[in-house]
Amino acid sequence: QMQLVESGGGLVATGDSLRLSCVASGRTSTRTFSGFAVGWFRQVPGKEREFVASISWIGGTTLYSDSAKGRFTISRDNAKNMLDLQMNSLRPDDTAVYYCAASTLGGPSADEYEFWGQGTQVTVSS
Repeated sequence: QMQLVESGGGLVATGDSLRLSCVASGRTSTRTFSGFAVGWFRQVPGKEREFVASISWIGGTTLYSDSAKGRFTISRDNAKNMLDLQMNSLRPDDTAVYYCAASTLGGPSADEYEFWGQGTQVTVSS
């Protein structure tokens, strides 16, 4: 099993930056962290989980939601089993619980992700 633990959330003001991190441990019978595509999703109460960004297993391909494009940057360090999300120019509508997730397929659909962290709260004040 793969375990994912997020950190870095907090309360910031509009326009501020925040960097989220996700550390992976464990493995499946066929893959370690470096063999998974990984991504960030976010969720606010009463709404479905929303795709933010993803990155392929080797880090060569990234995908962003329209909301994240130009403001957020996803990166991974397979040697450290880490996934990061640098968030700049934060807005109040970025307020959500942010989750990292791992997938053998990747992409923007939450249904494709097999392993999830517990989430970290990001709150952006106006």
